Amino acid sequence: MIQDIVSAFFLIIGSFFIFVASVGMLRFPDIYTRMHAASKSISLGIGCLLIGTIIHFATILIVLKAIAVVVFIFMTMPVAAQMISRVAYLREVRMWDNTWVDEMKDNPDNKS
Repeated sequence: MIQDIVSAFFLIIGSFFIFVASVGMLRFPDIYTRMHAASKSISLGIGCLLIGTIIHFATILIVLKAIAVVVFIFMTMPVAAQMISRVAYLREVRMWDNTWVDEMKDNPDNKS
């Protein structure tokens, strides 16, 4: 009984974070803030969903697979989001008008 409640808790939390990420993808004004929503919230949501799956099934094979997926997601998602944002910046995709700081402006690696 407790195992089901804890598993359901993590599944609901994970679903909530993925829902928040999808709302952020629709509502945020530019690609840079959308990439933030996609990488951070979805990583946390998938992590919580897999923790709920581990708790519910509790077999060694599922635990190992879920841990492998979590490690893969947490290692690749931030790198992919950073690379997509960097390519968007180098292709001069316009930032939101209310963006105050452009930390990439004076970066010598941005010269083509």
